[in-house]
Amino acid sequence: MEKADARKVRVKAIIRILKKTYPGVRLALDFNTPLELLVALILAAQCTDSRVNQVTPGLFRKYRKAKDWMDEDRTVLEHEIHSTGFFRQKAASIQKCAAALVERFNGEVPRKPEDLLTLPGVGRKTANILRGNAFGDPAIGVDTHVARVSFRLGLTRQTEPDKIESDLTEVVPRAEQVKFCSLIQRHGREVCVARKPGCETCGLEELCPRTGV
Repeated sequence: MEKADARKVRVKAIIRILKKTYPGVRLALDFNTPLELLVALILAAQCTDSRVNQVTPGLFRKYRKAKDWMDEDRTVLEHEIHSTGFFRQKAASIQKCAAALVERFNGEVPRKPEDLLTLPGVGRKTANILRGNAFGDPAIGVDTHVARVSFRLGLTRQTEPDKIESDLTEVVPRAEQVKFCSLIQRHGREVCVARKPGCETCGLEELCPRTGV
């Protein structure tokens, strides 16, 4: 893999091109508060963002505080999120997180990564996506798209999310880290897809080790 300085230069070019390709791109999940994003991220496991966005508007109108989620009858919540799949596990996770928020953080989603990681079921990906999108902190959230596309672009040789995060944090400018993830996620959904990447229509062709560099 090329040295970090070379990757930094290439990352800036990648971001510049993707911003033109996907103007106004943002996280695909809809939310207004950190709590809403936390719930949406739990629901998004093994489910499409579009499906989650269909389910959450009614939920967010009904459940406005962590205590609302915590106090709901489990079977009612399971029914409401049934279409997102794995509804029993997700309902349990949501209520465990809500209980932790009420008991330890006055019902508020904490901002510090070390606090976020104490919440039941919250790993580094979820914590970083929360930090970046709900609080505006520099953070790299490594989902399947970020992992796959970054590997193909030669920005990392790692396959473990924590190590991918470390490689990307080294070369992606802090001010662009959240935007970078949103851009790569969008590109991974539309062009650099898992089974057969659309290299022939990719605006990053000249910057990609697979085709250009």
